[in-house]
Amino acid sequence: MREIRRNLVYILALIGVALAIWLYAAKAPAQHNPFKELSLEDPIGIATYRKLTHAKHNPDECFDALDAAGILYTPREDQSTGKGCGFQNALTLDRSTTPYSATLAMTCAQTAALYIWERHVLLPEAEAQLGSPVSEIVTYGSYACRNMAGSRRRSQHATANAIDIAAFKLADGRIVDVKSNWDRNTPEGDFLKALHSGACRLFSVTLGPDYNAAHADHFHFDMGSGDVCR
Repeated sequence: MREIRRNLVYILALIGVALAIWLYAAKAPAQHNPFKELSLEDPIGIATYRKLTHAKHNPDECFDALDAAGILYTPREDQSTGKGCGFQNALTLDRSTTPYSATLAMTCAQTAALYIWERHVLLPEAEAQLGSPVSEIVTYGSYACRNMAGSRRRSQHATANAIDIAAFKLADGRIVDVKSNWDRNTPEGDFLKALHSGACRLFSVTLGPDYNAAHADHFHFDMGSGDVCR
């Protein structure tokens, strides 16, 4: 009899867990729901990073998300460009929410994370803290067959899985560069801190001036295998 009771309790517990999962999957907002497909238009939530990580390994779903968001791009064929260099599931970005100062070649997952960052971090923070839209993002580039600074290890740039951002041109003519404004107790400084903090919720690795001297003048965002926010 005792064994029957134990089994019944165990079965009821399993039913309760299954019901809870079903209710969460059915009712939770998309940005908090890991069971919903990735949409780049959803606000950033607790499931966003998991969905972006999933997109790294599921390129068809990733490209579908780019298409649904209206991002314009030119697909690139997978290729090797040197020892430890090259790209897979990559594209040339033709149009996103904001123009870039240089042509970007990136993986699909990197592009998806970057779009979410633009859409849900950069643009609202610029309006809220600086009172002006961003007219251009000044970048040091994305793909480059090179090592990490001061290292023999290949950078995520070598696989088109990273971007370096140095400054932001505003519609009112101002330029907010990372090097001059990072440590300032000003709206510009607060703006940059918010951009860095928001990126940490989306990218595998987010680096800024506090990381080391090599990043004193730019942000580095990548969708590699790391887990760093500095």
